[in-house]
Amino acid sequence: MATFISHSPDETFALGEEWGRAAKSSWVIGLTGDLGAGKTQLVKGIACGLGIQARIQSPTFALVNEYQDGRLPLAHLDLYRLDTPAQVVGAGLEEYFHHPSGVVVVEWCERWPGLNPRSPVRRVRITLLTESSREITYEDSGN
Repeated sequence: MATFISHSPDETFALGEEWGRAAKSSWVIGLTGDLGAGKTQLVKGIACGLGIQARIQSPTFALVNEYQDGRLPLAHLDLYRLDTPAQVVGAGLEEYFHHPSGVVVVEWCERWPGLNPRSPVRRVRITLLTESSREITYEDSGN
């Protein structure tokens, strides 16, 4: 498991940008962290690293936003409003985990405890340290 300490939103963005540049097709990134921890800021960096020019917004109400204009397509999912695996399946999101096209980033991935994609996955936990600092731990599997 690797740990990165971010001292600002810009540093969180830069880490995401680095991951976006290194991302390969069918990569799944699962994000866990409290509200305001910086999950969406990290996704904005990933999108930038993928070369996506569109404005990145959290898909809390839409559940998923897709961006096609980068080096790889990006699907940005938010499971905050879903409480059970059955709701994830009922919302039609299961396909993103089992047959991802491009890169899939999932905020609140812990809301689907059965998350076992058939693709490489990076599990990320963002923990608030101070108002501006975050501890970002991550581990890759299935690569």
